This record gives sequence, C-alpha cells and structure tokens, in this order.
Amino acid sequence: MSRVTLAQWQMLAAVVDHGGFARAAEVVHKSPSTLNHAVHKLEEQLGVEVLEPSGRQVRLTEAGELLLRRARQLLENADALEDVAERLGEGLEAEVVLSVDQIFPPDALASAMEAFSRDYPHVRVQLHESVLNGGVEMLYDGSADLVISGLAAQGFLGEPLVSVRFIAVAHPEHSLHQLERVLDLRDLEQHRQLVVRDSAQRQPLNAGWLKAEQRWTVSHLSTSIDMLERRLGFAWVPETLIAASLQNGRLKPLPLSVGGTREAPMQLIHRDLDRAGPATLAMAQHLREAVATCPDGRRVEKVEQ
Repeated sequence: MSRVTLAQWQMLAAVVDHGGFARAAEVVHKSPSTLNHAVHKLEEQLGVEVLEPSGRQVRLTEAGELLLRRARQLLENADALEDVAERLGEGLEAEVVLSVDQIFPPDALASAMEAFSRDYPHVRVQLHESVLNGGVEMLYDGSADLVISGLAAQGFLGEPLVSVRFIAVAHPEHSLHQLERVLDLRDLEQHRQLVVRDSAQRQPLNAGWLKAEQRWTVSHLSTSIDMLERRLGFAWVPETLIAASLQNGRLKPLPLSVGGTREAPMQLIHRDLDRAGPATLAMAQHLREAVATCPDGRRVEKVEQ
C-alpha cells in the first residue's frame, strides 16, 4: 500500500499553485492547518522536505519539484480514471463533435453520417469543416471528439484512413493552357494561385503557396473551385471535389513537367480513445467503412508521423 495518498499530493499541488497555505485553503475549502498537517505528514512519510520558506511564502525544494512533477501525472491519471467511470455510468453521450478536413471525400463523409444517424438518431453531431491545422488545434483544445486530418498531432496517435489525390487545374481557357506546352514552376509564378486559408486560429500554416506573383486566399475549397471555373486562377484541388468539373470540361489538369498531382494521406484521430463513448466509437467505425466502400477513397497502410 502507498504511504502517501492522492489527497496529500492534491493539497501540496494546491499550496504550490496558489502561492501558500492561506490561498490554497480558500480554493480547496480546507483550513490552512489541515493543509499544513497534510504536507508535513507527506514529508515525514517520504523522508524528504518538499517545501521551504521563501519570504512570507513557500516554494518547492529541488526534490519537491521532481516529486510533484511525477505526482501531477498520477493526479491527472486519477482524474481520467474517474472520468471514464462516469462516462460508463452515464452510458450514451448526447453529442459527438467531429472535425473533418475539407479535402476528405464528401461522399464518404455523407455515407458515414447517414449510417450513424440510423444507429444513433438521437445523438447530436457537430461537424466542423477544417483546413490544415484547424482540426489539430481542436484536438489540443479538447473541443473535438474525432478529427480527420492530413497533419500529425503531437501527443496523439493517428489511424491511417485514406489518401486524397490533388490535381493542379485551371479553366481550359486559362492563360496557362493557352501556352500549349509543358509547364514548370516559372510559368506558374507568373499567374494567380488560389489558396485555402488554414482554419487554425493560433498557429495557421501557409502551405501550398508557390510564391506566385498573385495569390488569392479563400476560406473554403468550394470558393476556390468556383473561382477556378470562372478562370480566375489555378490551384491544386482534391480530385474527388472536381470530378464532374473535369468530366464536363469546366476544369482541365495543367500539363506540369512534375508535381501535377499530389497525394495527401489522412488519418483518424481520437481525442481520447479510452474515454470515447459508444456513439463516438460508432462514428469512427462508420467513417472507416465509408472509406472502404467509397470509390473515390484510396486506403493507405501507413501515415507518416
């Protein structure tokens, strides 16, 4: 049996976080003497001093810093354990928050959500259509249960889901097509590139821009496609979103010497798989099945982290 209880570590953390026994006592609704006794008892049990006076306050000793850092991990794990138990007791979650990068095949997304609605008609779904780092940011904020992203998220494990092909395109009457030859980077730099803005608020990425002399940045892929069809620029766009435009001649692939197509592997990431409720797990499974049966989705065996 452990000599020190989680409650003692919680009291020590409160004293450190709030700068002393008096303030900590107000926050945790204990008397200062109770906190003082708990910390001194902890020191006696461990045989190590964890606090030392610093003016009118106290601060951690070097040993205290090490021990409390480890203890915080225990406290976080204990909180997580209680959260899991609470979710199990409550049963089905009322809402699933899903963040999906706009490049994800729309047919697969619609199929997955339709199947989910049949199984869980009373569970609300919040769908966030993100770009680049936007979904990862929602993971870090803890505001999404599931994220589909082409970017790795530090501290989270991603499951390979699908590979999305991008094609460099422009309207058939765009100036680049009028050159009637193989194109290179210097040709592209002379024309307007359409770029979709990263939806992240804190650390947006500036990906895909070729330093063209003109650049228009939009917030949604649908806007970029509409502008492409109006001969207003060129862009790399997911093939799944422009299949009809390519077929009816509203858009045409650019004849690039290299780089005319790109592959973007996407991954499915849980905010916390151990805490995921039945509805969240079902949504993840429907997304896997939709990708497997969607003709536009190419399964990938590995996603580079």
